[in-house]
Amino acid sequence: MKTFKAAEGYVKKLGRTHEYDDALWLALSGSGAEFSFYGKKAQIALIGDDTVGGTNNFARIGITVNGQRVVDDLMNEARKVYTVFDSYEQQEVTIGILKLSEAAMSTVGIQAIAVDAEDGIRPTPGRSRRIEFIGDSITCGYGIDDEDPLHAFSTATEDVTGTYAYLTAEALDADYSMVSYSGYGLISGYTENGEKLLTHLVPDYYAKWAKSEGRPGGTLNPLSVEWDFSRFVPDLIVINLGTNDDSYAQSDLRRQAEFAERYTAFLQEVRSRSAEAPILCTLGIMGDRLYPLVEQAVKRYVEATGDTSVSALRFDVQRDEDGRTSDYHPTRKTHVRAAGKLTERIRAEFG
Repeated sequence: MKTFKAAEGYVKKLGRTHEYDDALWLALSGSGAEFSFYGKKAQIALIGDDTVGGTNNFARIGITVNGQRVVDDLMNEARKVYTVFDSYEQQEVTIGILKLSEAAMSTVGIQAIAVDAEDGIRPTPGRSRRIEFIGDSITCGYGIDDEDPLHAFSTATEDVTGTYAYLTAEALDADYSMVSYSGYGLISGYTENGEKLLTHLVPDYYAKWAKSEGRPGGTLNPLSVEWDFSRFVPDLIVINLGTNDDSYAQSDLRRQAEFAERYTAFLQEVRSRSAEAPILCTLGIMGDRLYPLVEQAVKRYVEATGDTSVSALRFDVQRDEDGRTSDYHPTRKTHVRAAGKLTERIRAEFG
């Protein structure tokens, strides 16, 4: 068996990742690594952060072999080793390692990849597009594996691969990067008392690798790592924010105006990080009350900058017949429907 690190030249990194303490760390939903080899056997060694000594909300990980998930587990131990492929005959194999749950609660590290393959491992090739998704719990896949709306949040029931974002990337043969946090917004995180929740604002963390309670290596605060935007240069950026802001703004015209103003400012920040990519601003899956304000923000941005590559898309609100998951989040069926609408729009507008 030959052993490799999940490093450049050996794997294709998926989403925002960070090399630290002799491992490739995954925080954000959908982050991971992918590689291929011709051989007989493969083992993956993963390590947990300081949250493995807790009681819940461990990092959920998935490992696929030739597109089929063979591991779906929670990182509740300091180190785990998985034999993900074992054959008497040499075969061409592609393996993907994904963080299925979101960043805020926990992280996980890819420590080593061991294969029985004479030529070792190689990165999978880049895909035909590159899309960045910026969002909230909907983009994270909150509750997608728990179709009881009365149940609460758990990383164990998050699965980003069932979301509109992941499904759209797959349909368009796109590599992706996802920056998403449950309960986060632009002017306020989700609130039930009418007061602003200022600790849960996506713009505050967009330029960081991630925000997490987990500490890779037991010590590293992910917020201390500035994200290098040159590592993933998107062809398109999809923003899906406003659902949590609506819990604060509701029908208050002043608060709605504040949301629109902050949205325009965030568009300017996103553009400063990605000079060329078209930006598509979406909202509506869990309610579309603020969608006219998204359109207003886009219009103001275009008028102020002359940048006409920014547009908006209203998602259909989730339907009763499609069900709800925990805390009334969208089901896989709803995500499939949203992915179809988004994919169609991208193909029509951007080719």
